[in-house]
Amino acid sequence: MALYPTVLSFDMRAPDFGAPSSELYAAALDMCAFGDEIGIGGVIFPEHHASEDGYNPVPALMAAAVAARTKRMEMILGAIVLPLHDPVEVAETIAVTDIICGGRLTTTLAAGYVETEFNMFGKSLHDRARLMDEGLDVITRALAGERFEYQGREIFVRPLPRSRPPKILVGGGVAPAARRAAKYGVGLWVLQPEMMPECQRLIALYKDECRKLGRMPGLVMSSQPAVHVARDPEAAWEQIGHHLLHLAKSYASWASDVDTTTSPFYGIDTIEAVRAAGFLNVLTPEQAVAFARKTPISLTPLISGLSPKIGWEMLELFAAEVMPKLKKT
Repeated sequence: MALYPTVLSFDMRAPDFGAPSSELYAAALDMCAFGDEIGIGGVIFPEHHASEDGYNPVPALMAAAVAARTKRMEMILGAIVLPLHDPVEVAETIAVTDIICGGRLTTTLAAGYVETEFNMFGKSLHDRARLMDEGLDVITRALAGERFEYQGREIFVRPLPRSRPPKILVGGGVAPAARRAAKYGVGLWVLQPEMMPECQRLIALYKDECRKLGRMPGLVMSSQPAVHVARDPEAAWEQIGHHLLHLAKSYASWASDVDTTTSPFYGIDTIEAVRAAGFLNVLTPEQAVAFARKTPISLTPLISGLSPKIGWEMLELFAAEVMPKLKKT
């Protein structure tokens, strides 16, 4: 399930052929403020490192900046690559960011899969399961207010987050993620669309594991299909196609670092293949209304360095001709 019918998503990629980072970050802040005004429920900030195109490596900073520009929108860190970080620092980041956001923070923690990221942080990809378990244990205990020892050091995190308990999820698309979320008493973000059978299977597994442990399930989220609204979808594909191809190729190259992967981006090496894959739906306003009535959606107005001008045209069209009809349903 999805917590919000519509979310924004910004990864802040800025490939050489697109808009520069300085323009994209400024536009993203303004777009989030606009989204808050029209009733978009949340904004997702993912994390990656050592990316040639400048993928945002510190999403909590962006969340804090957006919180200062908004009143209702949820800040969703999705996802922090936990094995790369000291879990005490992650716990402190969650606490302070949640206070700044006024309790409007949801944090997803994932195991990661990109070997170059692990190398840069001096970590091994083969240790990610252990590092996830250790990190989740530290974070959940620290944010519950405990004072305890970890690796021979005393851990004591203050201030504590405004949300008690904080909204924390484990992100992933495989069974160990669901079991890990249940084990540590946190929520689950299945990194697949809700309508996919595997997504429903993982949610059922998570809830079953919670029952076995005598725990109530936490928050459950799933990936929301991406939508780009345009009066002329064919013309829009001319504008955004090479940005989407860049995204697909980048994710496919990262996913090759792991032995097994469920990446939907393998083999996508042309704009025609991007269109056939369907991971972004370019729709007219009327089509977008019908689509969004069936499933929660994600808007990506700056996808892979897309010109802010094009992104604003899409958002304003969504606000004028899609959002009002969705509010009536």
